[in-house]
Amino acid sequence: MTQHRDIARAALWMTGAIVSFSSMAIAGREAGLTLDTFEIMTSRSLIGLIIMMILLSALGRWHEVRFDNLGWHGLRNLWHFTGQNLWFYAVTVIPLAQVFTLEFTSPIWVVLLSPMLLGERLTKVRLLSAIIGFVGILIVARPEGTTLGPGVVTAASAAIFFALTMIFTRRLTRSETVLGILFWLTLMQLGLGLVTVFYDGDFTLPGLTELPWLLVIGCAGLAAHFCMTNALGLAPAAIVAPIDFVRLPLIAVLAFVIYGEVLNIWVFVGAAFIFGANYMNILNETRGNSAT
Repeated sequence: MTQHRDIARAALWMTGAIVSFSSMAIAGREAGLTLDTFEIMTSRSLIGLIIMMILLSALGRWHEVRFDNLGWHGLRNLWHFTGQNLWFYAVTVIPLAQVFTLEFTSPIWVVLLSPMLLGERLTKVRLLSAIIGFVGILIVARPEGTTLGPGVVTAASAAIFFALTMIFTRRLTRSETVLGILFWLTLMQLGLGLVTVFYDGDFTLPGLTELPWLLVIGCAGLAAHFCMTNALGLAPAAIVAPIDFVRLPLIAVLAFVIYGEVLNIWVFVGAAFIFGANYMNILNETRGNSAT
């Protein structure tokens, strides 16, 4: 029963993450019209750090900011900073559904890498659910006609770094609290942003047009990580990752409504595969099936 409750709670946390990530994609596209990815990431991290400092002070939980896992935090945030910059670039140059299609190869990497990096079991059902879910992704976005351009390469590369981020988050939840993880996320990535923001010799200060989008990115990004970190603290990475597949049908609909990107019946066919894969995986785990 405890395992059942934990997986159900993880699914609820992932619902919050899905909404937050989708909001961030739309805000990132809008902000990317005038700002480069390093400028977006710097602003996002600054907003997030301010929120975290207020939250930690209000709750009196500064004691949760620990210094004994800085190496793990550093690796996690380096992977995430790299992947997020690649992702923000991709959302400005290729269709959102295509970005998410390539991004969602991350669960495949998580399933394959978790046994090596986290010691989690690679069961037949987990692997099969990831494969079926990815088939659903391909049905939705049908990337067979994709040309290998910068947007495709960056989105595909971001997927690998996001998988590493998820795995290292799962590792940190063994000894760190969610607030501690998020504090180091915002602080370290602000530092990385300040180092890289002047790479082209130019820094554009956000104006009144960009500021609302940056606020959405900062708040949604923090909320997404808060939700995902809680989910990863409740269930193995190989279970949490496939739930995120639901984000693709959602962003496909939003992209159709907002940007006029093509939406057709294949979105719903693929979504059926995605929901089916998630249901199969979660049902197997709640029944305590340990098939290998």
